[in-house]
Amino acid sequence: MRVTSIVIPTFNGLTLLKDCVASIRSHTSVPFEIIVVDNGSKDGTLEYCYRERLKLVSIPVNRGFPAACNYGLHIATGNALMLLNNDTVVTPNWLDNLLRCLYSSEDIGMVGPVTNYASGKQQIQEPFTNIADMAAKYNNVDTSLWQETERLVGICLLFKRELLDKVGFMDERFSPGHFEDDDLCYRARLAGYRLLITGDCFIFHHGSASFSKKGQEAVQGLLMQNRQKFIDKWGVDPHSFI
Repeated sequence: MRVTSIVIPTFNGLTLLKDCVASIRSHTSVPFEIIVVDNGSKDGTLEYCYRERLKLVSIPVNRGFPAACNYGLHIATGNALMLLNNDTVVTPNWLDNLLRCLYSSEDIGMVGPVTNYASGKQQIQEPFTNIADMAAKYNNVDTSLWQETERLVGICLLFKRELLDKVGFMDERFSPGHFEDDDLCYRARLAGYRLLITGDCFIFHHGSASFSKKGQEAVQGLLMQNRQKFIDKWGVDPHSFI
């Protein structure tokens, strides 16, 4: 039986996390497990996870997004692995459609949905109205909407366990976050895998919920710093893939 492990890093985002988990439980018809990785929250996240009987990794301090993802992946039991932002709301048929795309070919290693808020090709072009309208429009099986891409944004990454075995975990040099998803995608492509945007899967994304707390100037500084780390590592500008 195929099981998808859904790893959700979080930091003082209890309200968002509750909505995310509730949407997964409401709209997922295939076997899954939820793994919450908490980065030292002080807002009742741990108590909520215990109460809801969620699989939990509790880190006493904020180690950042890449490290949190790795903690979750280390205890994941699924054949398919997902990294999901806590500020997302999933929709009917979301995981069925993503899995259909992922397993449609052996050389597809990673897929991601379209959304209302993302950098690059995954952001829908039409004005967002509401979650129900967008899901009704996009979440109907249509393989003609699948699109090969050079990068997928880290708000929702679904990949095969064999990809993780071949390319390894998130690179924590990019902590607390930004460009670690570009790095994982680049390594996947170097290993011979294709990446696809699953155009028949829409999920809602609030957008930069954690990093917006730091202030725009700090975020821009982190973006510049981690972009340079990517260039130093690979000799390629990640902006060329957007």
